[in-house]
Amino acid sequence: MSTATLLLIPPVALTLLIFFVWAFSAAMSPLAFKRKGPRGALDKPYAGGENLETHRVQPDYSQFFPFAFFFTILHVVTLIVATSPTGIAGSIAFAILYVLGALLALYILFRR
Repeated sequence: MSTATLLLIPPVALTLLIFFVWAFSAAMSPLAFKRKGPRGALDKPYAGGENLETHRVQPDYSQFFPFAFFFTILHVVTLIVATSPTGIAGSIAFAILYVLGALLALYILFRR
């Protein structure tokens, strides 16, 4: 096995890449900016102006999941309909049946 072929084996290539990135980082660390003195507010967590030490936000995903399922259903239907072959007699009926099933799923998803 030649050296060029050995370098193309993924574990060897990954190990060499990690070593070179580590060596480059170690060589460039003297040039990195280092803050002297107290950091003040830089050590505190920041999340859009909220004080995370006294108040933690609990997000509500109840409105997210119906839309996530909506887009998933529509993307799968689009994929099935767009890739159904046109030369086969039953493919059009299958695509229409799939669209009707998706409409039923969307009705169930968004009924109130």
